[in-house]
Amino acid sequence: MSPKNHKVRVGISIGDFNGIGPEIIMKSLKDKTITDFFTPVIFGSGKLFTYQKNIFKLNLNFNYVNEASQAQAGKLNMVNLTKENVNVELGVPTEESTQMAIDSLEAATEALMKGDIDVLVTAPINKDEMVKMGFKHAGHTGYFEEKFSKKGLMFLVTEDLKVAVSTHHIPIAKVAENISKENIKKQIRVLNQTLIEDFCIQKPKIAVLGLNPHAGDGGVIGTEEIEIISPAIQELSDNGILAFGPFPADSFFQPNKYRNFDGVLAMYHDQGLAPFKTLAYEEGVNYTAGLPFIRTSPDHGVAYDIAGKNIADEQSFMEAIFTAIKVFNNRSEYSELMNTRLQPRKMAVDNGIDEDLPEETEG
Repeated sequence: MSPKNHKVRVGISIGDFNGIGPEIIMKSLKDKTITDFFTPVIFGSGKLFTYQKNIFKLNLNFNYVNEASQAQAGKLNMVNLTKENVNVELGVPTEESTQMAIDSLEAATEALMKGDIDVLVTAPINKDEMVKMGFKHAGHTGYFEEKFSKKGLMFLVTEDLKVAVSTHHIPIAKVAENISKENIKKQIRVLNQTLIEDFCIQKPKIAVLGLNPHAGDGGVIGTEEIEIISPAIQELSDNGILAFGPFPADSFFQPNKYRNFDGVLAMYHDQGLAPFKTLAYEEGVNYTAGLPFIRTSPDHGVAYDIAGKNIADEQSFMEAIFTAIKVFNNRSEYSELMNTRLQPRKMAVDNGIDEDLPEETEG
């Protein structure tokens, strides 16, 4: 369906309800006109959200449904995962809050794959506690990669800063062994296509950071730049992708440098996320690039230390919602554009004409 006549259905998983998840979700939806722009579908518990909305003195009314396909436009829809009472212990993870985080994520993902929602926005989870409960992944990215059978790329975005990371949640000691020429080439291709298709940047310029201090100093402080990163960049550049680097990470994130590029590929988690969160903490969004479905999240954690104090800032969560909607519309328009462009070509080929081949001339 064309985005011009379709109100995007935004699925929301609630994360750990003893953190700030329900608070930032409800604060993001408190404006009564919000449903004019999209259709929220929360995967949670009516009793839980009623209890917490009273704590935060928020006036919201939910439309309770058994499954996402029953969600109604113009309403705040709640897929009621349980009708039982929920024990809330704000500020500490519990087995109950962890299990609901898992249940919410799984139900929302199933609805996304069935097409009952268009995009998914995930509230913060406690990765350690979820792993203890049998969750197999150290974060959302690995989970979605398994569910969608496709490699994703952790991508942190704002309007003017977009940073992807080559390696995700792994120990620093294992970063170097998880970097390869082929992986970097694949990740830059994904990043390039994401910038084109999802962010409407026609010819993206991508900066690639080095792994070692000073990008290896010509091999004095490591050889990964010479042996792995530079050859990957060169091959892609030879094939029309505007990739540059490797750049020393310690000086790259100066405004007059990073703003010359549309996207950045960092080699490991903190190399990319530390400067990103410093520069764009309140407005930053975590987007999983390269997947067939759209998933975003705020760029902060569960924040147990402020849970229940009514001081959590919902801006990053709101940015996550609107980024997901924007990407959905961009991707839909890109697909329509490509179909429109390809249709005349297909008709020409079907009629024995290939416009890419030179016409034969009479001798």
